[in-house]
Amino acid sequence: MFFPENFENKIGFSDIRTQLRGRCMSTLGTDWVDNRLRPLATAAEAREALAQAAEFQRFTNEEDEAYEENFFDVRQAILRIRPERTHMEEMELFDLKRSLRTVGDLVGSFRKKQTDGEAPTYPALFRLCQGVDTFPDVVARIESVLNKYGKVRDTASAELLQIRHQMEVTSRGISHSLRQIISEAQAEGYIDRDVAPTLRDGRLVIPVAPALKRKIRGIIHDESATGKTVFIEPSAVVDANNRIRELKAAERREVMRILQELTAEVRPHASQMLNALAFLAHIDYLRALAGFSENFDCCVPEVSDTPRIDWTGATHPILRQALRRRGLDQVPLDIALRGEARILVISGPNAGGKSVCLKTVGLLQYMMQCGMPVPMDESSKMGFFSDIFLSIGDEQSLEDSLSTYSSHLLGLKTMMKRSGPTSLLLIDEFGGGTEPQIGGALAEAILEKFVERTTYGIITTHYQNLKRFAENTPSVLNGAMLYDRAQMQPLFMLRIGHPGSSFAIEIARKIGLPEDVIARAAETVGKDYVMSDKYLQDIARDKVYWENKRQRIHSQEKQLAETLANYERELEDVSRQRRTVIDQAKREAQDLLRESNARIENTIRAIKEAQAEKERTREIRSELSEYKESIEHTSEESDRITRKMEQIRRRQERRRQKRESAGTREAAQNAATEASATSSSATLYGSKNTPLGKGTTNILLHEGSFVRLHGQNTIGRIETINASGQARVLFGMIHTTVPLERLRPAEPPREDKTFRDATFISRQTRDAISQKKIHFRPEIDLRGMRADEALQAVAHFMDDAILLGETPVRILHGTGTGALRQLTRDYLRTLGGVSNYHDEHVQAGGSGITVVELGD
Repeated sequence: MFFPENFENKIGFSDIRTQLRGRCMSTLGTDWVDNRLRPLATAAEAREALAQAAEFQRFTNEEDEAYEENFFDVRQAILRIRPERTHMEEMELFDLKRSLRTVGDLVGSFRKKQTDGEAPTYPALFRLCQGVDTFPDVVARIESVLNKYGKVRDTASAELLQIRHQMEVTSRGISHSLRQIISEAQAEGYIDRDVAPTLRDGRLVIPVAPALKRKIRGIIHDESATGKTVFIEPSAVVDANNRIRELKAAERREVMRILQELTAEVRPHASQMLNALAFLAHIDYLRALAGFSENFDCCVPEVSDTPRIDWTGATHPILRQALRRRGLDQVPLDIALRGEARILVISGPNAGGKSVCLKTVGLLQYMMQCGMPVPMDESSKMGFFSDIFLSIGDEQSLEDSLSTYSSHLLGLKTMMKRSGPTSLLLIDEFGGGTEPQIGGALAEAILEKFVERTTYGIITTHYQNLKRFAENTPSVLNGAMLYDRAQMQPLFMLRIGHPGSSFAIEIARKIGLPEDVIARAAETVGKDYVMSDKYLQDIARDKVYWENKRQRIHSQEKQLAETLANYERELEDVSRQRRTVIDQAKREAQDLLRESNARIENTIRAIKEAQAEKERTREIRSELSEYKESIEHTSEESDRITRKMEQIRRRQERRRQKRESAGTREAAQNAATEASATSSSATLYGSKNTPLGKGTTNILLHEGSFVRLHGQNTIGRIETINASGQARVLFGMIHTTVPLERLRPAEPPREDKTFRDATFISRQTRDAISQKKIHFRPEIDLRGMRADEALQAVAHFMDDAILLGETPVRILHGTGTGALRQLTRDYLRTLGGVSNYHDEHVQAGGSGITVVELGD
């Protein structure tokens, strides 16, 4: 139940309907908006409708060209042909064909499966099109009869082809005869040289001056409005024109016969076609809804079966649109009823946004229950209410002898009688319109009744007793519309948890009431009462401050815990890598020992074989010394690495001890330092040459080396080398990790100035340039601008073109007086990035367009 009867008008939903109707493409969609857009019965139906809306919006974004937007309402024509011997006209059949083709394209797209071949790509739309027929045979049959302009083809039947052929032959004969008659009459001076045959009543005639009408034998069919021209059908073509009329009548009869045959093929499918058109009407509505949702940033929130209000960033779409026209923004509404809370009592200054808050809740809840996306954050959570009662505005009626207060009480009576645990009450100025003391008492008693019924509600009031009631009742919350006392203006922000103030004294002072009047009023109510508002605001401000501080501390503690956990994991990784390196070093040392023994034995054998030749012995001893030095150098490098890692480990241990004894903020900083130290240790090891035992192929590879993959030509650069012999290489803009055995040294690539400069651009800048390039249009229209506006527009346009390297570009300035053209070219001469500019080709605009080419 939605109370009162004009509920939609009061919350502004009638304006939503108007906007949706304006976005529909045909009366199919507008009829759906008027007659089918109604609140749904269950939350499951609402979720299904919301899923359809969301999927269709995604469908239009992903597959915009999947179908032609042919939405033609031919329902009346289909209903008219149900009796036999009736037929549809050519354009009606043509519109039916186009609409059925659109239905077929949509159904085919919605029934398309995902890549796994099981689930549909758009599940909700897939369910929507179940039971919808597409009629490809009917579409093909109509297309074989009608041409692309909706007219019956000559080839629709042999009889029609013969009739139209005879009409063509006869018309050519008439034209030939008339040209001959006109030539003779012109030679005799009866008619002017520029006279041509014309049509009157479907017959070809010759225009002749009245004074010479007897010079040409024939039938006068008409005369001009001025009487200075008569139209004569020469006797020589009368029979031919009569023949044309007979053929046209025969053509109409044949066309009607063809249309009747075609309609007979359509008639058996009338019911199914009406169903397909109903589907098309729903799609027209979904298309309009998608545009509306995109314009107002609507989303599909989480919807539960039970009543729930937990909204963030909610806005009233109609109010937001009105504010946009004035260059203003609406303050989003955050509102929630959590736990055992059922009713929110909102207080605050007049014109502070209480009624707007009430209408926003009513409108967005109604939109959701109609299956429409709503303008709020996606993290919001909504519930389903069986009834929504609204009491807002003046309902007084002279005919029914109802005053403002009595009409208000009648509404409250209905609410108390019919509301329940799944109802939502929206009451503005609760208890207002009568003497404040008794009005407040009645309002409090009625509010107790609502609490007993465990109903949900949003109530606005100025009464202090209702604020106290909310403070003392667990299921009722206080809420305040905030007011800036420094600027003396409302903030239009809702703060839940404390009552608001009316700020009557401050508003009266801002408006400009005499100060003595304000002082007298303050004296009457007492200083404590006046200051109570200030105390409430101070308490609310302090509460907000400490709540924000608590949240910041909680966030910092959570971040610190994550940082410490990351540090522990990285420290474990370093320890594991250290053990791996030591084991590998031991294995390499054993290999080195075996290789050294083999070298010594080979050296002794070579000396013996050389039979003590001094020169040969000296060479062998020199080779052995070089090998010994290389081993010592490698050992020194390994020892240095080991010492460095041990030094890092001790430093980490000392910092860990400091972290444990330091405070929260110091610990967070130390954790970041430790993570950096860990990363440094990995980089230190990775910066060395290939570990021993990996072969000599890549022994010269280190950080910064240019390399290529074995068997490929693409050149990359090594960024890091880890302990396990894996290198992180940058190929172009792509990082990859490959074993060192697969890398081969390469010459540095030829330096590209453009690329070198681009490498200094941040990722955010590159993304911004990429987006700008996507939306950049290489053409600007300056027509209608003043000189200063045009110059500024050209400057921005050329800056973008030079930045993106788009060439050529076109500046449309028109011809006119040539002022814009001269101004544009004067400015282009000052730009260094412009290599040439010239007029467009004469067939493409000529001097009205300047083509600019960019270059060094």
